[in-house]
Amino acid sequence: MKKISLFVFALFFGVAVFSQEAQLGLKAGLNVSNLSNKNGSQMGSKLGLNAGLLAHIHMSPNLAIQPEVMYSNQGAKYTVSDGEHELNLNYINIPVLLQYMFANGFRLQTGPQLGFLGSVKDKVGSLETNNFSTQDFKTIDFSWAAGLGYVSTSGLGVDARYNFGLSNINNVGPNILHNNVFQVGLFYMLNSNRR
Repeated sequence: MKKISLFVFALFFGVAVFSQEAQLGLKAGLNVSNLSNKNGSQMGSKLGLNAGLLAHIHMSPNLAIQPEVMYSNQGAKYTVSDGEHELNLNYINIPVLLQYMFANGFRLQTGPQLGFLGSVKDKVGSLETNNFSTQDFKTIDFSWAAGLGYVSTSGLGVDARYNFGLSNINNVGPNILHNNVFQVGLFYMLNSNRR
């Protein structure tokens, strides 16, 4: 996992550095995540954090590609006989978004996202249960992101998107699980002129 993360980090910055039109940015926000569960058991949403780096690369005055490298805390809540559990799935996500930009600072965005599972923790309150491990989940997750953003002339912006899980992340048994995550957050473009 560390080798994959290092490779992705190097690739991300290689593209950003060698692109003359690249604008770099920092981003952080809140996740509301859930797992869609095909076996019928109820799973609730949980809160988590996301944070990372982005590069905004223009292809035309109104179109851009925005690759990101993000840490994302995802998962779900579920209840069994010993109480309510919080299942935390920690990913390094790499969305590559196509953005349509309006002159007033708003941006429509959509694109694929590849996720690499880093760790798994299952807790009841503050007590870790060890009910699940990384062996129970596939190490790669594929999803599709769609959302809306706004960036001001100062480079400060807001972003909201929904990531629709497309791949089954369950690695044990026949049950089908998909990550579904609503994200909202702030970002700051380091060399912005709101392009």
